[in-house]
Amino acid sequence: MAQAESLIRNISDTALLAAVYRARETERQDALFHDLFARRLAGKRGDQIADSMPFSDRNTWAWVVRTYMYDQFIAEQCQQGVDMVVNLGAGLDTRPYRTALPATLQWIEVDLPGILSYKDEILAGERPACALERVGLDLFDVTARRKLFAQLGGRAAKCLIFTEGFIIYFSADQVRALAEDLAAPATFQRWILDLSSPGLLRLLQKNMNISLSEGVSSLQFGPEEGPEFFVPCGWKPIDVRSPLKTAARLNRLSFSMRLLSLLPQSNGRQGSRPWSGICLFARQ
Repeated sequence: MAQAESLIRNISDTALLAAVYRARETERQDALFHDLFARRLAGKRGDQIADSMPFSDRNTWAWVVRTYMYDQFIAEQCQQGVDMVVNLGAGLDTRPYRTALPATLQWIEVDLPGILSYKDEILAGERPACALERVGLDLFDVTARRKLFAQLGGRAAKCLIFTEGFIIYFSADQVRALAEDLAAPATFQRWILDLSSPGLLRLLQKNMNISLSEGVSSLQFGPEEGPEFFVPCGWKPIDVRSPLKTAARLNRLSFSMRLLSLLPQSNGRQGSRPWSGICLFARQ
């Protein structure tokens, strides 16, 4: 455990984990997606972090299926005419390089300057499929993010926001404020996010928080209300998909997890039930 604590220095280092899982998935014969840049981005430290995590191997399916499901949602929204995609907490995401996107699409990545500079260096010379911009910004800085959202909103006709593996590090009040800020620009029409129940959050805190150093934000957000948490903030859930059931369909689960996947799907209040969903919201 001390090894993991020394390896993860800040919240941006968790992006190395995501890159490792994408790289390992890419190397499978039955890969659900191919990210030819992930191995370079993860580097040796990414593998060291993943190998030091007590939950790493048994939870690989969750990281991989989340990526797959976001890919599906984003592709569908692009087909439905979004002209801008904004990736908040972009980390080491490579979708502008590895997925089929319209050349005219505006793709904006927002994250801390350090992680974006690292990605710029690793991907120097690579050509994205669309018009890609990177904005170095601390999204906990409310004034700065509101200014950015207003600027981006004025450049789009129909904008898709997505936050992958990101808002779980926010408190409920911080998520509520972010959701309200995202609802302010009229052109911010859709938002994709991943959500955990209070029961799943407690399991994640037990398995992951002990592996994070003091410099990394703890896992905090798992609302009792489920997707309905966002309705008073101006966002209505219009499509909620189960990673567990998706993983079962794709044959990525252990026997015990396959049994859990047989439980009826429920997208409302979950309480102690370990539940997660990839959710598409529409601005009200």
